[in-house]
Amino acid sequence: MDDADAVPVAELLDERRHLLEVTYWMLGDSREAENVVGESYRRWYGLSDAERGRITAPRYWLTKTAGGICLGLLARPRRGVTGRRDRTSERSTEPPDVGAQAVLAEEVSRVLLNALDSLSPAERAAFVLNDVFGMASDTVADIVGRPEPECAELADRARRSLRMQRSRSTPPDEQDLLARTVRQACVDEDAELLESLLCPDATAFFDGGGKVRALSRPVHGSRQVAHSLLTLLARHPRTTLTTHSVNGRTGLVVRYDRQVAAVISLDIAEHHVAQVWVVLNPDKLRSWNQPPTIPDSGSHGGPSRQGDGSL
Repeated sequence: MDDADAVPVAELLDERRHLLEVTYWMLGDSREAENVVGESYRRWYGLSDAERGRITAPRYWLTKTAGGICLGLLARPRRGVTGRRDRTSERSTEPPDVGAQAVLAEEVSRVLLNALDSLSPAERAAFVLNDVFGMASDTVADIVGRPEPECAELADRARRSLRMQRSRSTPPDEQDLLARTVRQACVDEDAELLESLLCPDATAFFDGGGKVRALSRPVHGSRQVAHSLLTLLARHPRTTLTTHSVNGRTGLVVRYDRQVAAVISLDIAEHHVAQVWVVLNPDKLRSWNQPPTIPDSGSHGGPSRQGDGSL
């Protein structure tokens, strides 16, 4: 190895852990993830010195290579037309890399992984790379091999599918009451109440779009989700939290001064919040920050019903 190729051990281990995390989320099987990472490194060392020298970002090259291998595995017939496969006998529950898996176990819900199995390979890849790892849209498009707008649509379809799986038909009154109770628990900074409103395996997703310093990975577990929400919504005299219609159901809107800073959707299952979707991406909040249109003189429309409260 040339001195120019020397890499600090911490960077090497961080790179390998990153690859294991990406491949595990994409495949849901730790042994397959380990094999894919090994194959990615084999392909790296299969390059000539000159070819490796032209790669300015090895970690990106390895991630793209691993992602492509995962997409190939997900598309295999044994997984079925949607990318799902029978894992009753094949799924590895005792991974070779116990240390890395211990970290993953804290972040990955088995319920969520099973739900990801219902997505198409492209949907799963777009969702995992965008929502789980917060990769830039051009990076996601490069790994998935689709144009950026198509990848954005794939991720949106994946989100809708996951919401439908976790959310049962909830009466509007129940949705409204639970959303208002969640808002009050956040306003009061009541961690115990907020945690009690969440499913034990609740998951929170934070979409910063690379434009704000949001959490780049999902938060799993009622206690962790409650903590992350209370941290995000920490009391401040210029911040308000209100209930508002979000995607046709009661959700939460966070304003800093009069600017919408975040929109929160709540998916309910069995009378508790199963998934929390926090949009912080300024690009996706533009429509929320448009000046209100002045209604015609004959219009009697009113504003959406919303709670009122400062944090």
